[in-house]
Amino acid sequence: MARDMMTGWLFSPVPRGRVAVFRTIVYLFTAADLIVFTPWVRAHGSVDGELYQPLWIARLLHLPTPTSLLVQGIFWTLLVASLVGATGRAPRLLGWTIFVLYFEWMIIAMSYGKVDHDRFAFLVALAVLPTCGRLGVRPWRIRGVGGPPGEPLGVGPGYSDRTPDERAGWALRVVQIAVIATYFLAAWSKLRFGGPEWMTGSVLARAILRRGTDLAHLIAPVPGLLIAAQVGIMSFEMMSPLIFVLPERWRKWAVLYFYSFHLITIATITISFAPHLVAMLSFLPLERMADKLLRRKTSDAHRFELATAAPGTAVLAAMAGKEAGDALRRDPTVGATDPPPAQIADPATEPA
Repeated sequence: MARDMMTGWLFSPVPRGRVAVFRTIVYLFTAADLIVFTPWVRAHGSVDGELYQPLWIARLLHLPTPTSLLVQGIFWTLLVASLVGATGRAPRLLGWTIFVLYFEWMIIAMSYGKVDHDRFAFLVALAVLPTCGRLGVRPWRIRGVGGPPGEPLGVGPGYSDRTPDERAGWALRVVQIAVIATYFLAAWSKLRFGGPEWMTGSVLARAILRRGTDLAHLIAPVPGLLIAAQVGIMSFEMMSPLIFVLPERWRKWAVLYFYSFHLITIATITISFAPHLVAMLSFLPLERMADKLLRRKTSDAHRFELATAAPGTAVLAAMAGKEAGDALRRDPTVGATDPPPAQIADPATEPA
């Protein structure tokens, strides 16, 4: 029974549209990460190979020492693959390619110094997304352009698909576990290496001295504030797994609290945790957000059609029901660029 409950929890179905939106965001961030957050990794291809201290996994896989050709090749291939992958095309082929290349990109980045733990959940996301396959999702295109007549305008790929899918549910659940593991294991590491004294030490004081913002320097002198913050951080990280037992309505507020925690971190000591924040979107009903975007784009496209239509068509479309008929009876020249209303054939009355 316990096994069935665990299986049901791990594979709890979620709408396919949710993982489709999540996949697009993850792959777009992968491209942005190369350009905005980790462009400095490209310089590792030009440094002395003796400075390369490969991580354990790199030694296990016998990965080569980075060279300029290798690093530049990974950069450009990954950039193109992530942008194309964001459209939903070839989700397995491009998905595995993106994961392998980004994994190597991170090994090159972290083999010359400290290892950032804010990328763990994001790497897990890249690893599990290819297992979802296409999920019945069509590649990106503007619906209504090049599609069947009458198909509604909007964007893809399949963001509005509400079909429950266990593969999508499993992928997002694994990412959620990785997100919470990042918090819980960070707390465990603090206790392991710093002991309970970590909460009463000067960790935040040193961080503020090294990279604090004006806001941090403003609030740091408040007596006991930094110690209280360290106790709060430890308590938050230790209790983070409780999010999985919260009711759905309260879980969203918990995720909002998680984001607020990182907002304060950015505002005080300029640590962004950007990849982790992207992975944390796995907790949210992203398909509902996509619905709002689709409705807005549909409305904008409809207004664009009216604005660019022929003058007569625009006038007729702008009038509703009885007002349109009255206008035509009062002035037969309205809509002169179109056939007169009496000459418009009605398909319903045409002989078979």
